[in-house]
Amino acid sequence: MVNENPQVYLVDASIYIFQAHFSPFVECYDEHGEELSALYGFTQFLLQFVRRTKPKYLAVAHDESLFCGFRHELCPEYKSNRELPDENLEMQLKGCGEICSILGLSSFASKVYEADDIIGTLAQSTREADPSTQVTIVSKDKDLAQILASEHDCLWDYSGNKRRYVGDIVDEFGVHPRQFPDYLGLIGDSVDCISGVPGVGPVKAKALLQEYRDMDEIYANLEKIPELGVRGAKGLAQALADNRALAALSKELATIVCQITDSEEQFAQASTCHLQLGEPDKDSLVDFLSQYRFRESDRKRLLNLANSLTSQ
Repeated sequence: MVNENPQVYLVDASIYIFQAHFSPFVECYDEHGEELSALYGFTQFLLQFVRRTKPKYLAVAHDESLFCGFRHELCPEYKSNRELPDENLEMQLKGCGEICSILGLSSFASKVYEADDIIGTLAQSTREADPSTQVTIVSKDKDLAQILASEHDCLWDYSGNKRRYVGDIVDEFGVHPRQFPDYLGLIGDSVDCISGVPGVGPVKAKALLQEYRDMDEIYANLEKIPELGVRGAKGLAQALADNRALAALSKELATIVCQITDSEEQFAQASTCHLQLGEPDKDSLVDFLSQYRFRESDRKRLLNLANSLTSQ
């Protein structure tokens, strides 16, 4: 039987932009020898993804909130290990935002919220419109696992050809996806400079969250923590008590916001119908490739891919 439930694909753009940027297998320069690998690789990814999956509903989420988002206001150290893009990469990132609409794809960005929040909000709004909606998050970022709600939802590492469902997350991390903010709040996340609770690693966090529902319940039962069947349980209770504010901040930083109602944010107003795919605008694509001075051979490859979408 054909599954007629709506399926929405939500793409984490940065993963595929920077994958192309740093890949030794993607090499593209413009007519003047300037780097275009990120823009070329991302455009190629989008075209190949649409051709392969033939989605009806899809949105691309971009990150534009580095050092200016609400999490940075909460904690200046958040993602302080990142660097602002140089002039060339900034130009390519601008192009990565522009190419989506040219290809008929909905895309969103924000100076306040991250791509994860955009994905979370779109997942929430499409589910509210139709609870049977299946959400596929196209990313390899484990943090996005917390958005998985039903057994049909999926975190798809497209390049690695690996799909992870709710059960896979439980098997891999020992916690339910909805507990992921608590899990990261306890262990921290060095990639995003989230400290977590000193001395609490994955084993202890898993033991805590298998015994208690979330961080609030953990702190409501601090006196019982020494009896937990995990090595160092006595010291664990003290570490939690000493770092309660840090644990709360770490969880807040790790929590994806899924109910954004800010009228100034376009994605917060989007519904499923806004995510419906359109066809590539071939004339605009030709102009775009000319504007970014793609070499003739690379132009042809991308135009041939775009033509294959409309000829299916």
